[in-house]
Amino acid sequence: MRIHPDLRSPLIAAMFLAVTFTAGDVLAEDAGPSLETIRAAVEKSLPLLERGAAGSMERRRQCFTCHNQGIPLLALATARDRGFGHDARHFEQQIRFTVQFLEKNRQGYVDGRGQGGQVTTAGYALWTIDAGGWQPDETTAAVASYLLAYQKDQDHWKSTARRPPSEQSPFTTTYVALRGLAAFGTGEQQEAIRQRTRQVRDWLLKATPEDTEDRVFRLWGLRRAGAEEVDVRRAADELRQSQRADGGWSQLDAMESDAYATGSALVALHQAGNVPTHGPEYRQGLTFLIGSQQADGSWHVVSRSKPFQAYFESGYPHGKDQFISIAASSWATMALALALPKVSSEEPAIAEVPGP
Repeated sequence: MRIHPDLRSPLIAAMFLAVTFTAGDVLAEDAGPSLETIRAAVEKSLPLLERGAAGSMERRRQCFTCHNQGIPLLALATARDRGFGHDARHFEQQIRFTVQFLEKNRQGYVDGRGQGGQVTTAGYALWTIDAGGWQPDETTAAVASYLLAYQKDQDHWKSTARRPPSEQSPFTTTYVALRGLAAFGTGEQQEAIRQRTRQVRDWLLKATPEDTEDRVFRLWGLRRAGAEEVDVRRAADELRQSQRADGGWSQLDAMESDAYATGSALVALHQAGNVPTHGPEYRQGLTFLIGSQQADGSWHVVSRSKPFQAYFESGYPHGKDQFISIAASSWATMALALALPKVSSEEPAIAEVPGP
Protein backbone atom coordinates (compact mmCIF):
# COMPACT_ATOMS: atom_id res chain seq x y z
CA MET A 1 0.00 0.00 0.00
CA ARG A 2 1.32 3.44 -0.91
CA ILE A 3 0.99 6.39 1.44
CA HIS A 4 -0.40 9.56 -0.08
CA PRO A 5 2.25 12.31 -0.50
CA ASP A 6 0.30 14.61 1.82
CA LEU A 7 0.89 12.23 4.74
CA ARG A 8 4.39 13.51 5.37
CA SER A 9 4.15 14.08 9.10
CA PRO A 10 5.29 10.99 11.03
CA LEU A 11 2.36 11.45 13.43
CA ILE A 12 -0.25 11.74 10.68
CA ALA A 13 1.31 8.86 8.75
CA ALA A 14 1.28 6.66 11.84
CA MET A 15 -2.40 7.47 12.49
CA PHE A 16 -3.19 6.72 8.85
CA LEU A 17 -1.45 3.37 9.03
CA ALA A 18 -3.22 2.47 12.25
CA VAL A 19 -6.70 2.93 10.82
CA THR A 20 -6.15 1.56 7.31
CA PHE A 21 -4.19 -1.64 7.78
CA THR A 22 -6.19 -4.80 8.51
CA ALA A 23 -5.41 -7.07 11.42
CA GLY A 24 -3.26 -9.25 9.18
CA ASP A 25 -1.05 -6.39 8.04
CA VAL A 26 2.20 -5.38 9.70
CA LEU A 27 2.09 -1.98 11.36
CA ALA A 28 5.15 0.16 10.74
CA GLU A 29 5.57 1.13 14.39
CA ASP A 30 5.30 -2.48 15.59
CA ALA A 31 7.56 -4.13 13.03
CA GLY A 32 10.41 -1.71 12.58
CA PRO A 33 11.66 1.85 12.85
CA SER A 34 9.23 4.75 12.74
CA LEU A 35 9.02 7.03 9.73
CA GLU A 36 10.71 9.73 11.81
CA THR A 37 13.62 7.41 12.62
CA ILE A 38 13.98 6.39 8.98
CA ARG A 39 13.95 10.00 7.84
CA ALA A 40 16.62 10.92 10.39
CA ALA A 41 18.86 8.10 9.19
CA VAL A 42 18.58 9.22 5.58
CA GLU A 43 19.24 12.85 6.49
CA LYS A 44 22.36 11.83 8.37
CA SER A 45 23.67 9.78 5.44
CA LEU A 46 23.18 12.17 2.53
CA PRO A 47 25.90 14.79 3.26
CA LEU A 48 28.56 12.09 3.36
CA LEU A 49 27.37 10.60 0.08
CA GLU A 50 27.58 14.01 -1.58
CA ARG A 51 31.02 14.59 -0.12
CA GLY A 52 32.34 11.21 -1.25
CA ALA A 53 30.97 11.63 -4.76
CA ALA A 54 32.41 15.15 -5.04
CA GLY A 55 35.79 14.06 -3.72
CA SER A 56 36.03 11.24 -6.23
CA MET A 57 35.09 13.57 -9.09
CA GLU A 58 37.80 16.02 -8.03
CA ARG A 59 40.52 13.41 -7.49
CA ARG A 60 39.67 11.13 -10.43
CA ARG A 61 39.04 13.81 -13.02
CA GLN A 62 39.06 11.39 -15.95
CA CYS A 63 37.13 8.47 -14.48
CA PHE A 64 33.56 7.71 -13.53
CA THR A 65 33.35 5.16 -10.71
CA CYS A 66 30.40 2.91 -9.96
CA HIS A 67 31.03 3.04 -6.21
CA ASN A 68 31.60 6.79 -5.75
CA GLN A 69 29.45 8.23 -8.54
CA GLY A 70 26.99 5.65 -9.82
CA ILE A 71 25.37 4.13 -6.76
CA PRO A 72 25.56 7.30 -4.61
CA LEU A 73 23.78 9.32 -7.30
CA LEU A 74 21.02 6.72 -7.46
CA ALA A 75 20.63 7.15 -3.70
CA LEU A 76 20.60 10.95 -3.94
CA ALA A 77 17.94 10.83 -6.67
CA THR A 78 15.77 8.49 -4.60
CA ALA A 79 16.08 10.69 -1.50
CA ARG A 80 15.27 13.82 -3.46
CA ASP A 81 12.05 12.20 -4.65
CA ARG A 82 11.14 11.74 -0.97
CA GLY A 83 11.56 15.43 -0.25
CA PHE A 84 15.09 15.55 1.15
CA GLY A 85 17.15 18.65 0.56
CA HIS A 86 19.97 18.29 -1.93
CA ASP A 87 22.68 20.22 -3.68
CA ALA A 88 21.11 20.45 -7.14
CA ARG A 89 24.21 22.06 -8.61
CA HIS A 90 26.42 19.23 -7.37
CA PHE A 91 24.02 16.61 -8.72
CA GLU A 92 24.01 18.26 -12.16
CA GLN A 93 27.82 18.43 -12.12
CA GLN A 94 27.98 14.71 -11.37
CA ILE A 95 25.61 13.87 -14.22
CA ARG A 96 27.59 16.00 -16.65
CA PHE A 97 30.84 14.48 -15.38
CA THR A 98 29.44 11.03 -16.15
CA VAL A 99 28.26 12.14 -19.60
CA GLN A 100 31.69 13.61 -20.34
CA PHE A 101 33.29 10.33 -19.29
CA LEU A 102 31.13 8.51 -21.85
CA GLU A 103 31.80 11.15 -24.51
CA LYS A 104 35.53 10.84 -23.98
CA ASN A 105 35.29 7.13 -24.70
CA ARG A 106 32.85 7.41 -27.63
CA GLN A 107 35.30 6.21 -30.25
CA GLY A 108 36.06 3.20 -28.09
CA TYR A 109 32.37 2.33 -28.09
CA VAL A 110 32.14 2.76 -31.87
CA ASP A 111 35.16 0.50 -32.29
CA GLY A 112 33.81 -2.06 -29.81
CA ARG A 113 36.67 -1.53 -27.34
CA GLY A 114 34.69 0.14 -24.59
CA GLN A 115 36.57 1.56 -21.62
CA GLY A 116 38.08 0.34 -18.37
CA GLY A 117 35.59 -1.80 -16.52
CA GLN A 118 33.90 -2.61 -19.83
CA VAL A 119 30.17 -3.41 -19.68
CA THR A 120 29.82 -3.03 -15.91
CA THR A 121 31.16 0.53 -15.93
CA ALA A 122 29.30 1.54 -19.10
CA GLY A 123 26.03 0.07 -17.81
CA TYR A 124 26.28 1.77 -14.43
CA ALA A 125 27.12 5.06 -16.15
CA LEU A 126 23.98 4.82 -18.29
CA TRP A 127 21.90 3.95 -15.22
CA THR A 128 23.32 7.02 -13.48
CA ILE A 129 22.56 9.51 -16.24
CA ASP A 130 19.11 7.97 -16.70
CA ALA A 131 18.43 8.74 -13.03
CA GLY A 132 19.48 12.29 -13.80
CA GLY A 133 16.99 12.60 -16.64
CA TRP A 134 19.59 12.65 -19.43
CA GLN A 135 18.07 12.25 -22.88
CA PRO A 136 19.44 9.85 -25.54
CA ASP A 137 22.07 11.34 -27.85
CA GLU A 138 24.85 10.23 -30.18
CA THR A 139 27.07 9.18 -27.30
CA THR A 140 24.45 7.03 -25.58
CA ALA A 141 23.67 5.48 -28.97
CA ALA A 142 27.34 4.58 -29.32
CA VAL A 143 27.36 3.01 -25.87
CA ALA A 144 24.26 0.99 -26.76
CA SER A 145 25.91 -0.25 -29.97
CA TYR A 146 28.94 -1.32 -27.91
CA LEU A 147 26.73 -3.20 -25.43
CA LEU A 148 25.08 -5.06 -28.31
CA ALA A 149 28.41 -5.98 -29.89
CA TYR A 150 30.41 -6.87 -26.79
CA GLN A 151 30.43 -10.63 -26.01
CA LYS A 152 27.63 -11.10 -28.56
CA ASP A 153 28.75 -14.69 -29.08
CA GLN A 154 27.78 -15.49 -25.47
CA ASP A 155 24.35 -15.83 -23.88
CA HIS A 156 25.01 -13.12 -21.27
CA TRP A 157 27.55 -10.45 -20.38
CA LYS A 158 30.48 -11.31 -18.14
CA SER A 159 32.39 -8.96 -15.89
CA THR A 160 36.02 -8.35 -16.74
CA ALA A 161 36.83 -7.12 -13.21
CA ARG A 162 37.31 -9.08 -10.01
CA ARG A 163 36.24 -6.53 -7.44
CA PRO A 164 33.52 -8.14 -5.36
CA PRO A 165 30.76 -7.61 -4.70
CA SER A 166 29.77 -4.93 -7.22
CA GLU A 167 32.20 -5.62 -10.06
CA GLN A 168 32.46 -9.37 -10.37
CA SER A 169 29.03 -10.95 -10.74
CA PRO A 170 27.90 -11.77 -14.31
CA PHE A 171 24.35 -11.12 -13.08
CA THR A 172 25.25 -7.51 -12.24
CA THR A 173 26.99 -6.95 -15.55
CA THR A 174 24.12 -8.52 -17.45
CA TYR A 175 21.48 -6.45 -15.68
CA VAL A 176 23.18 -3.07 -16.12
CA ALA A 177 23.72 -3.85 -19.80
CA LEU A 178 20.06 -4.80 -20.27
CA ARG A 179 18.74 -1.68 -18.58
CA GLY A 180 21.21 0.50 -20.48
CA LEU A 181 19.91 -0.87 -23.76
CA ALA A 182 16.29 -0.43 -22.64
CA ALA A 183 16.87 3.19 -21.63
CA PHE A 184 19.13 4.34 -24.47
CA GLY A 185 18.78 1.93 -27.38
CA THR A 186 17.92 3.68 -30.65
CA GLY A 187 14.99 2.86 -32.88
CA GLU A 188 17.29 1.08 -35.33
CA GLN A 189 18.66 -1.10 -32.52
CA GLN A 190 15.31 -2.34 -31.19
CA GLU A 191 15.17 -5.67 -33.04
CA ALA A 192 18.73 -6.51 -32.00
CA ILE A 193 17.86 -5.51 -28.42
CA ARG A 194 14.80 -7.79 -28.43
CA GLN A 195 16.86 -10.72 -29.69
CA ARG A 196 19.61 -10.11 -27.13
CA THR A 197 17.04 -9.75 -24.35
CA ARG A 198 15.42 -13.10 -25.22
CA GLN A 199 18.84 -14.75 -25.25
CA VAL A 200 19.78 -13.28 -21.88
CA ARG A 201 16.39 -14.17 -20.37
CA ASP A 202 16.98 -17.83 -21.23
CA TRP A 203 20.34 -17.68 -19.47
CA LEU A 204 18.90 -15.96 -16.41
CA LEU A 205 16.22 -18.64 -16.08
CA LYS A 206 18.80 -21.43 -16.12
CA ALA A 207 21.70 -19.80 -14.26
CA THR A 208 22.26 -20.57 -10.57
CA PRO A 209 23.17 -17.61 -8.32
CA GLU A 210 25.92 -18.23 -5.78
CA ASP A 211 25.71 -15.25 -3.45
CA THR A 212 23.56 -12.25 -2.57
CA GLU A 213 24.89 -10.04 -5.36
CA ASP A 214 23.99 -12.77 -7.85
CA ARG A 215 20.51 -13.20 -6.38
CA VAL A 216 19.86 -9.45 -6.28
CA PHE A 217 20.78 -8.83 -9.89
CA ARG A 218 19.25 -12.04 -11.19
CA LEU A 219 15.97 -10.73 -9.80
CA TRP A 220 16.53 -7.32 -11.43
CA GLY A 221 17.51 -9.04 -14.67
CA LEU A 222 14.49 -11.32 -14.86
CA ARG A 223 12.16 -8.37 -14.32
CA ARG A 224 13.97 -6.28 -16.93
CA ALA A 225 14.06 -9.17 -19.44
CA GLY A 226 10.30 -9.69 -19.21
CA ALA A 227 10.34 -13.10 -17.57
CA GLU A 228 7.08 -14.73 -16.52
CA GLU A 229 5.76 -13.45 -13.19
CA VAL A 230 6.10 -16.88 -11.62
CA ASP A 231 9.83 -16.89 -12.42
CA VAL A 232 10.28 -13.38 -11.02
CA ARG A 233 8.45 -14.38 -7.83
CA ARG A 234 10.61 -17.47 -7.50
CA ALA A 235 13.77 -15.37 -7.77
CA ALA A 236 12.38 -12.92 -5.19
CA ASP A 237 11.60 -15.81 -2.84
CA GLU A 238 15.16 -17.14 -3.17
CA LEU A 239 16.48 -13.74 -2.17
CA ARG A 240 14.02 -13.38 0.72
CA GLN A 241 14.90 -16.80 2.05
CA SER A 242 18.55 -15.79 2.46
CA GLN A 243 17.63 -13.07 4.98
CA ARG A 244 19.38 -13.60 8.32
CA ALA A 245 17.81 -13.78 11.77
CA ASP A 246 19.18 -10.28 12.49
CA GLY A 247 17.10 -8.90 9.62
CA GLY A 248 20.05 -8.36 7.30
CA TRP A 249 21.66 -10.11 4.36
CA SER A 250 25.29 -11.13 3.99
CA GLN A 251 27.42 -10.91 0.87
CA LEU A 252 28.48 -14.56 1.26
CA ASP A 253 26.99 -17.34 3.35
CA ALA A 254 30.09 -17.43 5.54
CA MET A 255 30.00 -13.69 6.25
CA GLU A 256 27.94 -11.61 8.65
CA SER A 257 25.11 -9.33 7.53
CA ASP A 258 26.19 -5.95 6.20
CA ALA A 259 24.70 -2.80 4.72
CA TYR A 260 25.75 -3.50 1.13
CA ALA A 261 24.01 -6.87 0.89
CA THR A 262 21.03 -5.73 2.98
CA GLY A 263 20.43 -2.44 1.20
CA SER A 264 20.76 -3.89 -2.30
CA ALA A 265 18.53 -6.85 -1.40
CA LEU A 266 15.77 -4.59 -0.05
CA VAL A 267 15.84 -2.26 -3.06
CA ALA A 268 15.67 -5.17 -5.50
CA LEU A 269 12.92 -6.92 -3.56
CA HIS A 270 10.80 -3.77 -3.54
CA GLN A 271 11.40 -2.47 -7.05
CA ALA A 272 11.83 -5.73 -8.96
CA GLY A 273 10.09 -8.21 -6.66
CA ASN A 274 7.11 -6.02 -5.68
CA VAL A 275 7.75 -6.64 -1.97
CA PRO A 276 5.99 -3.86 -0.01
CA THR A 277 8.05 -1.66 2.26
CA HIS A 278 5.55 -2.27 5.09
CA GLY A 279 6.04 -6.05 4.82
CA PRO A 280 7.81 -7.96 7.61
CA GLU A 281 10.98 -8.80 5.68
CA TYR A 282 11.46 -5.22 4.58
CA ARG A 283 10.79 -3.80 8.04
CA GLN A 284 13.24 -6.25 9.62
CA GLY A 285 15.83 -5.21 7.05
CA LEU A 286 15.27 -1.55 7.93
CA THR A 287 15.74 -2.37 11.60
CA PHE A 288 19.10 -3.95 10.77
CA LEU A 289 20.17 -0.90 8.75
CA ILE A 290 19.15 1.58 11.43
CA GLY A 291 20.97 -0.47 14.07
CA SER A 292 24.19 -0.73 12.07
CA GLN A 293 24.43 2.91 10.96
CA GLN A 294 27.35 4.69 12.57
CA ALA A 295 27.10 7.95 14.49
CA ASP A 296 28.48 9.98 11.56
CA GLY A 297 25.75 8.67 9.25
CA SER A 298 27.85 6.12 7.38
CA TRP A 299 27.87 2.34 7.26
CA HIS A 300 31.24 0.62 7.47
CA VAL A 301 31.74 -2.48 5.33
CA VAL A 302 35.14 -4.16 5.12
CA SER A 303 36.50 -4.55 1.60
CA ARG A 304 37.23 -8.02 0.23
CA SER A 305 38.44 -6.69 -3.11
CA LYS A 306 42.14 -6.79 -3.97
CA PRO A 307 43.33 -3.24 -4.77
CA PHE A 308 44.74 -2.75 -8.26
CA GLN A 309 44.91 1.04 -8.54
CA ALA A 310 46.51 3.80 -6.48
CA TYR A 311 44.63 4.54 -3.27
CA PHE A 312 43.15 7.99 -2.83
CA GLU A 313 40.93 9.71 -0.27
CA SER A 314 37.53 10.68 -1.62
CA GLY A 315 36.28 12.32 1.56
CA TYR A 316 34.14 9.37 2.61
CA PRO A 317 35.01 7.71 5.95
CA HIS A 318 36.64 4.33 6.62
CA GLY A 319 39.98 4.65 4.89
CA LYS A 320 40.78 1.76 2.56
CA ASP A 321 37.26 0.41 3.08
CA GLN A 322 35.69 3.66 1.86
CA PHE A 323 34.78 2.52 -1.67
CA ILE A 324 32.70 -0.48 -0.60
CA SER A 325 31.41 1.53 2.35
CA ILE A 326 30.07 4.39 0.22
CA ALA A 327 28.41 1.89 -2.12
CA ALA A 328 26.95 0.06 0.87
CA SER A 329 25.75 3.30 2.43
CA SER A 330 24.14 4.28 -0.86
CA TRP A 331 22.15 1.04 -1.09
CA ALA A 332 21.19 1.38 2.58
CA THR A 333 20.05 4.98 2.04
CA MET A 334 17.98 3.96 -0.99
CA ALA A 335 16.32 1.14 0.96
CA LEU A 336 15.43 3.50 3.79
CA ALA A 337 14.22 6.30 1.52
CA LEU A 338 11.95 3.94 -0.41
CA ALA A 339 10.07 3.25 2.84
CA LEU A 340 9.05 6.92 3.02
CA PRO A 341 6.19 8.53 1.10
CA LYS A 342 7.02 10.32 -2.11
CA VAL A 343 6.44 14.05 -2.23
CA SER A 344 5.30 16.25 -5.08
CA SER A 345 7.69 18.84 -6.43
CA GLU A 346 7.56 21.57 -9.02
CA GLU A 347 11.34 21.51 -9.45
CA PRO A 348 12.89 20.25 -12.71
CA ALA A 349 12.76 16.48 -12.68
CA ILE A 350 15.58 14.42 -11.34
CA ALA A 351 13.74 11.15 -11.57
CA GLU A 352 13.41 8.67 -8.80
CA VAL A 353 16.00 5.99 -9.44
CA PRO A 354 14.47 4.26 -12.44
CA GLY A 355 13.04 0.88 -11.58
CA PRO A 356 13.89 -2.44 -13.13
